[in-house]
Amino acid sequence: MQQCLFSNNSPQSLPLADAKVQYLANWLDNKTADSLYELFHRELDWSEGLIKIFGKTVKIPRLQAWYGDAGTDYEYSGVTMSPLPWQDDLHKLKVKCERQCGSSFNSVLANFYRYGQDSMGMHSDNEPELGPEPIIASVSLGEARNFDFKHKVNGEKFRLPLEHGSLLIMSGKTQKYWQHGIAKTKKQIEPRLNFTFRKIMM
Repeated sequence: MQQCLFSNNSPQSLPLADAKVQYLANWLDNKTADSLYELFHRELDWSEGLIKIFGKTVKIPRLQAWYGDAGTDYEYSGVTMSPLPWQDDLHKLKVKCERQCGSSFNSVLANFYRYGQDSMGMHSDNEPELGPEPIIASVSLGEARNFDFKHKVNGEKFRLPLEHGSLLIMSGKTQKYWQHGIAKTKKQIEPRLNFTFRKIMM
């Protein structure tokens, strides 16, 4: 598996065929990232959700919260999420992402990885309500976790550690040709918060 580390705050394009992915390692300065981590950890309405896998309902291996504009319901893995109204600082982070990406977002999926056994299975964000080539901005706060890519056709794999205060932007045909996820780890690690801003087609 290819692995790549970036150490500056200018956009870096990942070497992925059939995809457009950019990474900014230090998109937020440490003071801002630390402050937002503490704030969101404390104030967001985290909950333990359920999903359907092969017809069986199971607990999601992390905590989640869905925020957005009215009407931005989101369905995946057989579960429909209705948005909570924007928290002020989360909305400000959305606007900052919009300026960086040159795109508008109306919703965000917040994930709280409490420890190494919290994870996200390999998947593509290719639900119809996201459109054919969605732009997804992913902000990470807290402990770095490995973000894995796998090409759907040739099986190519790529791993990128998502650092505290970083921004990952997926666009173009990324969701058509690639899956992504966060694997479990037995290492003793600190919690991580992640926010994937997106636009639901209404």
